[in-house]
Amino acid sequence: MPKVMLVDDDRNTVKLLQTLLELDGFEVEVATRGADVIPTAEQVNPDIFLMDYHLSDMDGVDVLIELRKHDRFSSTPIVMTSGLDVEDEVREAGANTFLIKPFEPGELPGLFNRLIAGS
Repeated sequence: MPKVMLVDDDRNTVKLLQTLLELDGFEVEVATRGADVIPTAEQVNPDIFLMDYHLSDMDGVDVLIELRKHDRFSSTPIVMTSGLDVEDEVREAGANTFLIKPFEPGELPGLFNRLIAGS
């Protein structure tokens, strides 16, 4: 079962995405703060990250940059999301894909499987 690390501080978004992804056969680990991402990721070793650009304690781009510095996560697929069009910034920082909110959650399983297979 592929493991997704969902990084978002909006509880409603987390509940919805976690439920949908689990129904689609993914194991979901959640981090609601940027500071928790790397320690949690080191424990659970996700196959892919789905991360919001705006987190309560730091920018998602800062977390992304830190993840890319770790050998363990340097090539792990990262999908960044935001309500703002920050695609150029997040791709430059190392995101594989950017989704502008609102996005269709039903598209995530296919996208995740393609990214995981390509990594």
